[in-house]
Amino acid sequence: MPRPGPRLRLIDVAERAGVSLATASRALAGREGVSEEVAGRVRQVAQELGYVANPYARTLAGGASSTVGLVVHQVDDPYFSEIAGGVIQVAAEEGLLVQICHSGRDPDAELRQLRHLIAQRVGIILVAGSGYDDARIEAEARAELAEFQSQGGRVAVIGRHALGVDAVLPDNEAGGRALAEHLLDLGHRHIAVAAGTAGLTTVADRLAGVATALRQRGLSLDDLPVVHSDFTRDGGRVAAERILRDHPRATAIIALNDAMAIGVLSTLRAHRIPVPERMSVVGFDDVSVAADLAPSLTTIRLPMTDMGRMALSLALKPRSTRPRRRSTGHHLVVRDSTGPAPTVLTASRADGDRTGAGDLSGAVGPVG
Repeated sequence: MPRPGPRLRLIDVAERAGVSLATASRALAGREGVSEEVAGRVRQVAQELGYVANPYARTLAGGASSTVGLVVHQVDDPYFSEIAGGVIQVAAEEGLLVQICHSGRDPDAELRQLRHLIAQRVGIILVAGSGYDDARIEAEARAELAEFQSQGGRVAVIGRHALGVDAVLPDNEAGGRALAEHLLDLGHRHIAVAAGTAGLTTVADRLAGVATALRQRGLSLDDLPVVHSDFTRDGGRVAAERILRDHPRATAIIALNDAMAIGVLSTLRAHRIPVPERMSVVGFDDVSVAADLAPSLTTIRLPMTDMGRMALSLALKPRSTRPRRRSTGHHLVVRDSTGPAPTVLTASRADGDRTGAGDLSGAVGPVG
């Protein structure tokens, strides 16, 4: 049944008149392509319901808007810049413009950006970046996007589980498992995790993959130090400092994205800790600079540019009755930042273990 009062929507008119949203929009706007009989019925239903035409809704339903709104967590993170590149490629092919917004992994800021884009009358909204594991946090964004779609807007997301829209889903859990298996195969057992911000579904999924690999070897994630900090390069530096201070036995660090891995490598270099001879490091995403680091970074490759292309392509398709899901797959890329676990403890290291402290820079060396 139509909803009374100011919340009455164009889709209510369309459903009562038995026509599509686009047909109702064209009929009320006086556009061609609708028979006079159908247009008259739509106008009559609108008058009976007391519907006042919304120019914004007409724009969306008619497909006239030429702007795509893209909301990302971190505009200066290569992960998001590569996704944006894919979106821009498809937009150029379709004659669309792209407006990029930055949320800083703040759900309140993200909600403000969504409302801003809707107020700017964009035709398509894309949201790229992890969701939040608290359903209450996601509820308002989900409601905004549902209303936007009901007015004819189109939506797709990357890396979000719970927004009820078309989604491109990175292979986060399987990638986390592959990273842990790689380190375990190299003999590492004292592994630490630079985990990124708690509460992000991406962090939870990648940790779940690590946990699966550990269980298969008779180990537990509960026995590993998991250090949460910002999901950024600076966050990687902070996590690495804590690991070196509090967990001197660690021989490998899993950073749950490449930005954090870059920060980890920077901290290890500052402490003159050789990689991978003393400490192996892995990342996740395979951003464009990962191969150019010194040492080059072992990581999980996600097709980030293709993810952007996939998301906009989904949004451009006619809306389906159920949200569509597209998995990205993943690929482990082994480079110079990982090597066999060191196997010889020196006297200084043993002393450090007894005291709970000690300088890691020369405490352990490989056999040979």
